[in-house]
Amino acid sequence: MQAKAVAKTIRIAPRKVRLVIDLIRGKDVGEAIAILKHTQRGASPVVEKLINSAIANAEHNYEMNPDNLVVSEAYVNEGVTLKRFRPRAQGRATQINKRTSHITVVLSEKKEG
Repeated sequence: MQAKAVAKTIRIAPRKVRLVIDLIRGKDVGEAIAILKHTQRGASPVVEKLINSAIANAEHNYEMNPDNLVVSEAYVNEGVTLKRFRPRAQGRATQINKRTSHITVVLSEKKEG
């Protein structure tokens, strides 16, 4: 049984979120939350909130025990890119891409043995 939580269109570049997601993949949820609390990255609170949401989904929807949960999958996909323009020298303008992320966390129960 697996419980999942998805956060869409988060205003942090996927490349930056992947650095945080890679730290917690495969860890117990308690250990993952402890790692996120002590990680100095902008994406840490967002991913922590997402893990808490997945834990709540597991408890409420599938009646899983939160002590036995493991982050089995965690991945980041690219969302829509907001295109903005910045004025430059001699009347020109350059494009600024403000990237967004779709973050997915899947929790499953520990395997016995």
